[in-house]
Amino acid sequence: MKTLIKNGQVFLAGKLTQQDILIKDDRIQAIGSHLEHLRSTDRVIDAKGKLVSPGLIDVHVHYREPGQTYKETVATGSQAAAHGGFTTVGAMPNVTPVPNTPELFQAMTTINHKDGVVHIKQYAPITVDRTTDELVDFKALKAAGAFGFSNDGNGVQTAGVMFQAMQAAAQVGLPIVAHVEDDSLKNNGVMNAGPQAQALGVPGIPSVCESSQLARDLMLAQATGVHYHVCHVSTKESVALIRWAKQQGINVTCEVAPHHLLLSDEQITKADPYYKMNPPLRSEADRQALIAGLLDGTIDMIATDHAPHSREEKQGDMQTAAFGITGSETAFATLYTAFVKEGIFTLEQLLTWMTSKPAEIFKLNDSGSLLPGTVADIAIFDLENEHVLTEEEYFSKGVNTPFTGMKVYGMTAMTLVAGNIAYSREEK
Repeated sequence: MKTLIKNGQVFLAGKLTQQDILIKDDRIQAIGSHLEHLRSTDRVIDAKGKLVSPGLIDVHVHYREPGQTYKETVATGSQAAAHGGFTTVGAMPNVTPVPNTPELFQAMTTINHKDGVVHIKQYAPITVDRTTDELVDFKALKAAGAFGFSNDGNGVQTAGVMFQAMQAAAQVGLPIVAHVEDDSLKNNGVMNAGPQAQALGVPGIPSVCESSQLARDLMLAQATGVHYHVCHVSTKESVALIRWAKQQGINVTCEVAPHHLLLSDEQITKADPYYKMNPPLRSEADRQALIAGLLDGTIDMIATDHAPHSREEKQGDMQTAAFGITGSETAFATLYTAFVKEGIFTLEQLLTWMTSKPAEIFKLNDSGSLLPGTVADIAIFDLENEHVLTEEEYFSKGVNTPFTGMKVYGMTAMTLVAGNIAYSREEK
């Protein structure tokens, strides 16, 4: 099967250029100008007026399977990813049961392979059931295919446990991917501690809840040499700490979520559970620090923290509703609209943070760039036409996002995974 993508503006080696792409079976065969002379093409995709990018990479999603499939499944979550232009994702292990053993882990990867329409890399937990102090068998879980180790959803509360985990991860050459949150400082909060929380009469989560545990972990990472990756950075203090740590040569990388770039707690004018997420939306000063951190290289990449919940779990008030926001289907378009069209980021920067940087850092050697011989994971985006986000178009079971109703540019026109069409707007 040969497919020709022609007339597109292609993101190639960090630059935008008019090129055609020839795909043979699951791999890119050639990239060049005017490849339409190749007569044996079976399928032609005209990308005139559209952006052709390497498939986006999201190292932080929640697919809820097994055990919580009323929220999401591998099938619906991966379809949502393809709808958003993502072709590779990293799935977190906060499922039921937690994949503590190679057998449970392999059962998850079997489902990922069978039902996923994108490439799904699977994290293993750091500790048994994610909330205990008992370490998993790092060596055995790496052998079973673990992408990294994460207790996402919970911080590792004990320094000694995290130190031992970092030593074990360093020995097997995989990253610790950390949710940084000191439970003793959370105070049963539901949003950022500050004037908005006070005005709404709800308990707040102080920024030191994140930054204090991060400071601890950075010292432990320095001592162990582990690759330490920080999930969903949200505070200006965290950005400053990571900037300092990189200057010291500590092997730290980090991600920021689209919602923390796009929103602050100033937008929470009523107790709307769709604005309840963990870490919470922070102050405007924090949001600006995150933007600055991306631009100066302190923050390495963007990852969605796609966290679907049922409608029932996101109803009611802020105090009883679940934490979490979806992101797979809205990330690129909302970021493109708010930042690229406004001249804050370049398109090349946004694509780098969502393709080549995560591929480089997580050693995804066959992803994140368009090169002859690599797997044909490709996203095509419509940058010219305005679109209103609606719940009806989402593939995810979760509709828990405040971005529904937003007018955006940059919706996905087509996503190809290993040369196969995983999503097409025309065929939806």
